[in-house]
Amino acid sequence: MSATPTELERQLSIQPSSQQDLQRGPQSETHHQTLQPEAQLSESNTEQQQQQQAKLLCIRLQKLLLLFGGFSLCVALLGLIYYKFPNQSRSSNQTGAEAPCLSSACQLASARLSMSVDPFQEPCDYFLFACESDRLSPGREGSQRGHPQNHSGNSERSGQSKERKNRGKLPDRKTALLQYLRDILESNYTSRSSAVQKAKQFYASCLDTGAIASAGVEPFISLINNQLGGWAALGQWNQTDFNYTLSLLMRDYATFPFFNLYVGKDPKEAARGTTKRYIQIDQPDLLIPFEWNSKAQKSQARTQTLRPFLETCKRYLALLGAPPSTSMLHVAMFVSLSSELAVAAAPLQHRMSKGQLYQRMTIRELQVQAPAIDWLFCLQAAFHPLALLEDDLVFVHNLPYIVQMSPIIEKWLNKHELNSSGPLQTFMVLNLLYTLMQALDSRFSETANNLSAALGNTDRVAPRWRYCVLETEKGFDSVLTHLLSQRMAHQEADEMIQNIFSSFKSKLHELKWTDEKSLHSVMEKVQSLKPRLWTTNEISGEAELDLLFSKVSLSSHSFFSNYVQLLSLWQKRRRKVLTEQNEAADIFSAAPLVTGNELVFPLGMFVPPLFHPTYPRAMNYGATGFLLAKDILHLLLPDIYSQSETVHAVGECVWARYLTVAERRRRGGAFPLSAAQKQEVWVQYSALQIALQAYYLSLKSHPGDTSVSGLSLTHLFLRSFSQVNCDFDPYDEVMPLESSFLITVICAKSHLCPSSLQCPSKTTQHSLLTC
Repeated sequence: MSATPTELERQLSIQPSSQQDLQRGPQSETHHQTLQPEAQLSESNTEQQQQQQAKLLCIRLQKLLLLFGGFSLCVALLGLIYYKFPNQSRSSNQTGAEAPCLSSACQLASARLSMSVDPFQEPCDYFLFACESDRLSPGREGSQRGHPQNHSGNSERSGQSKERKNRGKLPDRKTALLQYLRDILESNYTSRSSAVQKAKQFYASCLDTGAIASAGVEPFISLINNQLGGWAALGQWNQTDFNYTLSLLMRDYATFPFFNLYVGKDPKEAARGTTKRYIQIDQPDLLIPFEWNSKAQKSQARTQTLRPFLETCKRYLALLGAPPSTSMLHVAMFVSLSSELAVAAAPLQHRMSKGQLYQRMTIRELQVQAPAIDWLFCLQAAFHPLALLEDDLVFVHNLPYIVQMSPIIEKWLNKHELNSSGPLQTFMVLNLLYTLMQALDSRFSETANNLSAALGNTDRVAPRWRYCVLETEKGFDSVLTHLLSQRMAHQEADEMIQNIFSSFKSKLHELKWTDEKSLHSVMEKVQSLKPRLWTTNEISGEAELDLLFSKVSLSSHSFFSNYVQLLSLWQKRRRKVLTEQNEAADIFSAAPLVTGNELVFPLGMFVPPLFHPTYPRAMNYGATGFLLAKDILHLLLPDIYSQSETVHAVGECVWARYLTVAERRRRGGAFPLSAAQKQEVWVQYSALQIALQAYYLSLKSHPGDTSVSGLSLTHLFLRSFSQVNCDFDPYDEVMPLESSFLITVICAKSHLCPSSLQCPSKTTQHSLLTC
């Protein structure tokens, strides 16, 4: 059966001749020994020979047909296996058989792979190290980090293994997107679009910290004196009207000292598919540190932080050139007023429990509740040129705060002994300073960072480029969306979305549901959704962008003036959102969302190094495909644990495998998983399965794939997954084990993996169970 058809034909053509000689051998000898003179006998012998030859030929043809039929059957069976399991056998058994990807993106990907640890080379160490924090204890506080062997004195070796494993890791999705936008903004490519040039110019001026330092505080002081009527702390104040100054801050500088202002939907209407948006009024982001006293049911300034906060405020005034003789008075007024407002504030959880969110009322009704603010005047200024009326609806998210804020403002307005000092003006100016701080020299931001450290915040300061990309997006979001869309591999991204969603729906049918009603409810919801890439039709081309930003005039040497223009653009963006009916594409969104009957995926989810059109699809599906599947499961099945028996069983099974490999049972460190933890284990395990199945779907539609570093396709898929499993999301805290460990579970139930993942010193028969 291993011979080719040509070889078989040749063998069969030779066989009759040899067999004829064997059959004719004895007759030939008789012919030579005794001559037969009779012609009749000769003719009789000839007929017999012809009959024998015909009989032999018939036998040979039967054998040929049988052989050909067997060969055809084998070919058919091989073809069936090929199409039934298109790439399981090929991708797992062939190493380096695929054509290599030679693009520059693949070369960078190959370099990252060479830096990272291959889980199939070091399975015993690789899977048991957490990304950033210990995942092996019920509460992470106070627990030792890393591998269980840390408890037996091998912390140095485990630390080295963890560091080696994390080398070559891909960034989280938000960082990947920011880095990609940074590359676009810093590229040498010169666009003919003036809007694109302005976006790049704004970004460049933000990075020019030398020019910012040279400008010093003069731009800020000039703005205070020329636009806001001065400030008594600096020696001159025109005693401007409180509401007028507040309206200017809201309109031109996106600064909201006494309350927060944004635009959003009514959740009750949104549930019915309504797209109308309303003005939302919330408590402010107060600068003073405060904490919630659950016993007294109110907030209070943190006593231990008052001194460093006071010193920080004094430092701000000193940097602005305020004389020491007056600065202490203004700092004291600012701290005192901030403390009073803080007492009225409450954390989100408390407001939710008290039903204080989304309280609907008209602007007229709000005016009655908090008369110190001229609400219609201020809101009209903030949303100019929109025509707002007293009967327009707004939503308040902490009415008790708004009600208490009003008499506090009136009290400080009526303190005659402080009238010339302008305590409310001081409060508003320092809030504006905080808004514009990053546009001033680094001494201000360093002062703010020192306070943050004194308050116990250990977060590292973000690099300047990251801040500048985020600020550029505030005003030039449509420009960045356009640039991102131009470089987006729309077809490849959309194909992945469709394959992932199709595999997700298949996964739902595999679950054991508590009842048919649950399955029907979920499937009805899922079937009604249309997944698609989230793009925007708002801007059709660069000509429209140029017109939109035609009145924006930027300076190459003054980031402060550029930033002031950006704040004005940002506020105009708020106004537009209030009147828009369609959901504007948010390029910084890193997860899908449901809008109406559509499941939309933001452009920013499909950027290098997580996704690239020239990558092997194995890499794209192993990384981005897994993340998409995980997002869909979280979004559409938030409470799947209570509806499916499978979630509980899979979570327990995976956890049992993990405990066995980690040897936690014998060390007395095992603990039961909560429902949320079991669900998250199932979500991530299922997401990996969905992504792998979706990859096979893509290979059915477009057979063949390239490879990187000579890896087989499934090996490359799993390596790609292992590089991004530390991606941070809101569910990271409930994942009780290292996500890469799921590779061992996948490999235990199939022949896909290139090599064994067993640890001889740790693995028992129990760990071979499939989940």
